[in-house]
Amino acid sequence: QNVASGLANWEKLASKVEFSFFSDHLIDENEIADRLEVFDILLMNRERTPFLKSQLEKLPNLKLLLTSGHRNFSIDMATANERGVTVCGTDMLSFSTPELAWGLILSLARQIPREDRLLRKGGYWQTTIGIGLEGKTLGVVGLGRLGVPMARIGQAFGMKVIAWSPNLTQHRAAKVGVRFATKKELFANADFITIHMPLSDRSREIVGAEEIKLMKTSAFLINTSRGPLVAEQSLVSALKGKKIAGAGLDVFDVEPL
Repeated sequence: QNVASGLANWEKLASKVEFSFFSDHLIDENEIADRLEVFDILLMNRERTPFLKSQLEKLPNLKLLLTSGHRNFSIDMATANERGVTVCGTDMLSFSTPELAWGLILSLARQIPREDRLLRKGGYWQTTIGIGLEGKTLGVVGLGRLGVPMARIGQAFGMKVIAWSPNLTQHRAAKVGVRFATKKELFANADFITIHMPLSDRSREIVGAEEIKLMKTSAFLINTSRGPLVAEQSLVSALKGKKIAGAGLDVFDVEPL
């Protein structure tokens, strides 16, 4: 978005640090190394540029690698440690992702983007009938720091809320006032499914072709966590074949699109 230069008072460090901002995205490791090899400090934007072993070995001057959040699975921590690179993370805002996820849910339920496009294109007025959330079932995949506010907002809308994750227990779900469901139950019964899990080798494609097949044709999938949590091509096929009603996505396998 080219806004980083205005998000902090960089002048505080101007006497000690020279700053460079890059708003374009490189994928090739050699091109990344050509650009970044002169820098001692790098500030990442999420996982969009992975710093795995092969990339870190191409950056001999790197001493400090900064990332938003406390966990970033696109950094090879062992290699960074071997090479004497300090890795630091920041706190994350816990309200922004649930707010965005609910924006996507409401947009899908009320067809807001579609109606806006049609009205601007040719003056078409109210071509669809939206669906209400009251009484619908919200399935939360990952009932943690982001999943809990999602569940509570769903309850405020009068939705039935069910939750699942690999480590979730009935006791933990009950403490939030949510019904624990098996993975199959959640995907077969939820009207809206929202994903709130970190990406790791264990969670990659945790929503695969089988889970998408279980979904109702009237159900919607929302992903504001990480793209590879969902089998992207299986989701595309389901959408093209109208096997599910729609998807609200803020993340993709390769970013930016």
